[in-house]
Amino acid sequence: MREETIGFALCGSFCTFEPVLSAMTRLSQVYQTVQPILSGAAASIDSRFGAAADFRARIEAICRCPVWDSISQVEPIGPKKMLDLLVIAPCTGNTLAKLAAGIADTPVTLACKAHLRNARPVVLAVSTNDGLAANAKSIGQLLDRKHLYFVPFGQDDPAKKPASLVADMSQIPETVAEALAGRQIQPMLLR
Repeated sequence: MREETIGFALCGSFCTFEPVLSAMTRLSQVYQTVQPILSGAAASIDSRFGAAADFRARIEAICRCPVWDSISQVEPIGPKKMLDLLVIAPCTGNTLAKLAAGIADTPVTLACKAHLRNARPVVLAVSTNDGLAANAKSIGQLLDRKHLYFVPFGQDDPAKKPASLVADMSQIPETVAEALAGRQIQPMLLR
């Protein structure tokens, strides 16, 4: 088992939770500590994809530790240098926009801000219906920032949702390994 501590933050793109939890499981088999962090939506909303309490229980079983879902729980990440890398998967359009604008008002965005103060890597796994529309500007801004690495992404349904982008969540572990080495996994854009 590798000794790096990986933070793993989930936002409310519920349709991606199954592949995200699969990637989380793979990471928990490689790294001694995978600390789960939930956005307010991920922590509280029951959706057609499952109940919030059921997802929390599964996440805590996978990671073998309690979820952090409050500002006060994630604030020490920066000062105490608690993480070696932070994954945000799924990273919704709302979270992308907040990160691009420097807004840190949720557990996930504050975890990111706190972690980045130590110049350590953050892996973003995009999942937004507006990736080629309203969120394109945010993605562009984040692509230009230091210490941010993207899980390969592309259009998930060009015919029915032409502006929608989603990361290949199965590539999260490989993206993490590359980001820990200071490299962006390639290719980043899927065909």
